[in-house]
Amino acid sequence: MPMMCGGTSEAKSADEEIQTICDKMKPHTEQNTGKTYEVFSATTYKTQVVAGTNYFIKVHVGGEDHVHLRVFQTLPCHGGELKLTSVQQSKTHHDPIEYF
Repeated sequence: MPMMCGGTSEAKSADEEIQTICDKMKPHTEQNTGKTYEVFSATTYKTQVVAGTNYFIKVHVGGEDHVHLRVFQTLPCHGGELKLTSVQQSKTHHDPIEYF
């Protein structure tokens, strides 16, 4: 199925680039949730191209627990900076990544 303009991509397995984004967002996520995560491993993700890129990332945080991160990356001409824009807690491995 082709990607809808403005819609999210199909879910993909996380790679080194996505893990690097998660590593940068870990302290922001911990501050947002009030929790400390010993495990913070990206598993899958979707992207949405807007005036930059939204990353919707499923992150394993230990045991059966996962969180979903929404991270916005500005366009390269605007510095390509990353910002954690939202976190969904109490997710499982089986919960699909959806727009939030």
